[in-house]
Amino acid sequence: MNFKGLFIFIALLMASNGFAKNIEFEEFDLPNGLHVIMHKDDSTPIVAVTVTYHVGSKNEHPERTGFAHFFEHLMFEGSKYIERGKFDKLVLGNGGTLNANTSWDRTFYYEILPSNQLELGLWLEAERMLHLKIDTVGVETQRKVVKEERKQRLDNQPYGSILEQTFAHAYKVHPYRWIPIGSVQYIDQATIDEFIAFHDSFYVPNNATLSIAGDIDYDKTKEWVTKYYKDIPMGNKIERPTEVEPPMEGVVRDTVYDNIQLPAVIHAYHMPAQGTKDYYAIDMLTTLLSRGKSSRIYKEVVDNKQLAVQAVSVPLALEDPGLFVSFGIVNMGVSPDSLSDALDTEIIKAQNELITEKEFQKLRNQIENDFISSNSTVSGIAGSLANYHVYFGDADLINNEIDRYMDVTREDIKRVANKYLTLDKRVVLYYLPKSEKK
Repeated sequence: MNFKGLFIFIALLMASNGFAKNIEFEEFDLPNGLHVIMHKDDSTPIVAVTVTYHVGSKNEHPERTGFAHFFEHLMFEGSKYIERGKFDKLVLGNGGTLNANTSWDRTFYYEILPSNQLELGLWLEAERMLHLKIDTVGVETQRKVVKEERKQRLDNQPYGSILEQTFAHAYKVHPYRWIPIGSVQYIDQATIDEFIAFHDSFYVPNNATLSIAGDIDYDKTKEWVTKYYKDIPMGNKIERPTEVEPPMEGVVRDTVYDNIQLPAVIHAYHMPAQGTKDYYAIDMLTTLLSRGKSSRIYKEVVDNKQLAVQAVSVPLALEDPGLFVSFGIVNMGVSPDSLSDALDTEIIKAQNELITEKEFQKLRNQIENDFISSNSTVSGIAGSLANYHVYFGDADLINNEIDRYMDVTREDIKRVANKYLTLDKRVVLYYLPKSEKK
């Protein structure tokens, strides 16, 4: 990292907004459908330029999975006016940082730059929205990159396939049944024309939210946004998945043999979509069960009973109903059944007993702290504003979503534990060492 990049990194860590401070912003739409959100924070001389495309792995054809993740990489290949390999250099050379990530529901690109380079960031994102280079060299290069990433992160990583296996077992109808990294087979089979068609369908202004936060002037920023984005053509109407996953009718149980030494246990339950009333109660339940070493699962399963070297529960919040996943790696000499029963014991306890007032207050404090932390940097604010607009059509949730958490009662937490964490309607996976396969 060069000196300028280090400065940006340090400034990014220092820039913050207190919880009590209302996050002000302005937003507008261009005629081509691009939604723009601007937040001014002149406490540090940096700016985050972000673009959220409302496309993720759930928008893919089941025989062409991995396209959204592929484009996460391809979008850095270059464009009509940016030579191959120069996109990163333009940002880094001007003291900035950049990256992107892909989920089931959206793809997120960002640059964090000195505020005097705002125009550069806006031009870079507009350039690849309008003039992305999709040619043989770029496509073949990124095929290799994506395949190597999958090999390193999933295929050759102990327990690396847990998410892929869990979602494949939990969903049979909804496109959440595959994960964003996709299939090497389908990426290999895809043609350039198919990649171009996917790009033309989803990487268009009417499927994008441009969110800018930091040391900016609203009028000047709006002027630059209009200059660089107004002539980008609107795409066709965006087709969204309509499949609805039916309720589980029983336990889906399976064993996966992996290159591991210690077995693992995975329990997965269907949970409500993000933003719904019950989602907030489920999220708080997860914090109760496995947030930190004082959480219920860690104290009982890891510390007291010493059945696992690690055990957590995670709510995978998605635009459509997602998954509540409990995961543990068994301790030496412990059977997977013993760990599975211990995880169930903590779920049953949450179903049968109200949490104590002391636990509840600690839980509320943790949730409030998480909310503050998520919006403590200009990049975090830009991302949150975009997410709230994309998923809920209300960017102001950045200021009041915390109220939805604070409205959750102890009774709500007990109720959702009973409603969604149904022991006879879930996925149960055991990961066992390959040496145990008969």
